[in-house]
Formats: sequence, structure tokens, C-alpha cells
Amino acid sequence: MTEAPLKKTFTIGMLLYDTRYRSMTIQIFALVCFMLLVSWLISNTIQNLETLGKGVELWFLFEPASYDINQKLIEYDSRSTHLRAAFVGLINTLIVAILGCITATVLGIIIGILRLSRNWIVAKIMTCWVEMFRNVPVLLWIVFFMAILIETFPTPSSFRGENAESSLLLWESVAVTNRGTYLPEPLFHNGLGDVSIFGVVDVSLDFVAFLIILVVGILVSNFLKKRADATQQATGRRPLVWPYRIAVIVIPPLILLYVLGFYLGLPELKGFNFKGGIYLRNSLIALWLALSCYTSAFIAEIVRAGIMAISKGQTEAAYSLGLRPGPTMNLVILPQALRVIIPPLISQFLNLTKNSSLAISVGYMDITGTLGGITLNQTGRELETILLLMLVFLSISLSISAVMNWYNSTVKIKER
Repeated sequence: MTEAPLKKTFTIGMLLYDTRYRSMTIQIFALVCFMLLVSWLISNTIQNLETLGKGVELWFLFEPASYDINQKLIEYDSRSTHLRAAFVGLINTLIVAILGCITATVLGIIIGILRLSRNWIVAKIMTCWVEMFRNVPVLLWIVFFMAILIETFPTPSSFRGENAESSLLLWESVAVTNRGTYLPEPLFHNGLGDVSIFGVVDVSLDFVAFLIILVVGILVSNFLKKRADATQQATGRRPLVWPYRIAVIVIPPLILLYVLGFYLGLPELKGFNFKGGIYLRNSLIALWLALSCYTSAFIAEIVRAGIMAISKGQTEAAYSLGLRPGPTMNLVILPQALRVIIPPLISQFLNLTKNSSLAISVGYMDITGTLGGITLNQTGRELETILLLMLVFLSISLSISAVMNWYNSTVKIKER
């Protein structure tokens, strides 16, 4: 019989000289050193601030802000707290980020596809768009669009009188002026009211009810689709379900709007300016257009690269089946190109969101202008406001990354 080999006794020296433990030892040592460095920096900072009589605290957020915000989606006045002002600025940031990402994506996809057009003029025009926007700093585009809006559109006084020089658009419901754009406002005769959460967030119950009914309708529509797919898979015949799918999405929200007494509040010229409706300042529009056009140039190149990454054999196979160029692009090429497009597209969404902090250059009060601007200057709480501002942008960026990564996982190739 052969004797079993003796197990080597563990010694402290093995943590450094044994290759099985050495890498782990080095990593733990580096982590401990990093944590000690961070703790020393934090402790030193807090000690120095306390020496200056500025201990770290957040109570200043509940003091009156004492300043106005020109663009707000929720109720706010100068007597509101700094916390509510920061939340108004956060909403303004999210508005620009969401509108910009949607517009830039649509423009980028269209421009990226047209850059591959066989029409020489169309392809060159799209190339000029890309080169023009991506090679000029976005701050200059923001200021340029702001100047165009101020100098081009008519003044509110030009809408007054029988011989008015300007008129409202879309059946006298939209006013476009050099001070901003006024859109119809959704109102309700029998509204459910609002609910205040912690005195900071005002949630419209009408909007919540509409959103719930719409989501339920979409879920029922998806259920009908899945049942039709199962029936087709089992019998080879697909039942007619599209009218029912449209009905469950459209009819319940319309009934809710009728019950709530929905109507549109139109802007009216009163005094020296328009009153009523949804007010979009030129600063918001300029920031939105500049960020969208600037980012669309980068997205267009991403889309073009994604399409070119797909083998030409895919296009030739689609043509051989009788598909025209349009359906070939929508049904064959783009779905495959998305696997290449989505990862770099996430970075462009993040860049657009972070570039929205340039809003202060045109007077648009976003989270940077409120919390990181006026609140910081009034309270003198540099550390707290900057850290909160960093936390806000970090949270927004991580949320965008999580959503886009989830979508990327749904379109990637599934291994079997």
C-alpha cells in the first residue's frame, strides 16, 4: 500500500511566498491602504471644517431659499426651502435629459442611415451635419441656439390687435415668441387633486390614475398578443387580435379623461406677455436643441458603424426574398446592428445628461444652477452641496446605464 501524501501545514509566510495566496494578500493589503487613505481624507476634512465653524450638516436644506426659479413644473416660490428648490432643479435636469436623449436618438438614427445613402447629395449633407456639430464645443451651440431664438421669433406685442403681425399656431393654441413658447395645458374640471410627499414632491393623482390605466392596458394588450402567438404556434392560424389590443390601450384612458372632465387651457395674451398654458422658456428650448443636435452627430456615427458591421450578405439575402430597401433596413439590418450600437449609445446618453449642467450659461435653472449655484452661494455649504450634486448625477447616470444595459441584454444574441 502507498502512503497518502502529508498535507502541508499552513504558515504565515505562505501568504506572501505561496502563489495560491499571494495575489489575494496583495489585493487585501491594497484595499486596506485605500480605505485608510479615504478615512484619513474624510477625517481631516471634517476636522478642518469644524475648525472653521462649518461642521458637515444638511439642515440648511430646510431653510427658505429666498430666490425664484424661472422654469418650474411644480409649485414653487421664494419662501420654499432649498430642498424644494433643488428638487425643482432636478426635475428641470431630467426634462432636458429625457427630451435630449429621445430627440438625439431619433436624429442620430436617421442621419446615420442617410449617411449610407446612395444619393451623393443626401450623404454629403448628412456628413456636413456630423462634422459641423461634433467639431464645435457644445457650449457654443447652446449660446448660438439661444441667440437664434431671441432674435428670430416675434415679440408678444406683435400678437396684439386686429392688424397683428403674428398669430398663434395650431388652431390658435400655440404661441411662439422671443420670450418662450406657450403650449396648451391639460386641465380637469373634476380633478382628483395632488398629494404632497414630505412637502417636497407634489404627485398629481390624475396623472397617476391615467398612468395606471395605461400600463394595465398595455399589459392586457401584451397578454392578447402572447395568446395569439400561442394559438398560431399550435394551429397555424393567427386569430384577429389587433383591434382588441388597440381598444384596451386607447378606450379606458379616454373614458378616464371624460370622467375627469379633461380640457385644454390655452395661452392668452394679457398685458405684456402670454398667460396660461405650459410655458417653455427659450433657455430650455435652446439647451434641448443644442444638446440633441450635438449628441446626434456622435450617435449617427455609432449607427453608421453598427450598420456597416453587418455583413452585406444579410442585405442581399433580404433582397432575394423580395424585400425593398426600407423593410430590409427596419426588419433585417437594424435589429442586428443594435447589438453593436447599444453599448456606445449608453455613453452618449450619459454625456448628454452631464452636459446639461451647462444650462446656467443661458439662464436655465437646473440642479447645477439651484443646488450647485445659488444655494451654495447663499449658505456657504460648499462640501455638502457639491457632494449632493455629485450624488444626483451619479444616480441619474447609473439609472440610465441600468435601463440601457437591461435593454442591451434583451437584444443580444442568446446562446443555446
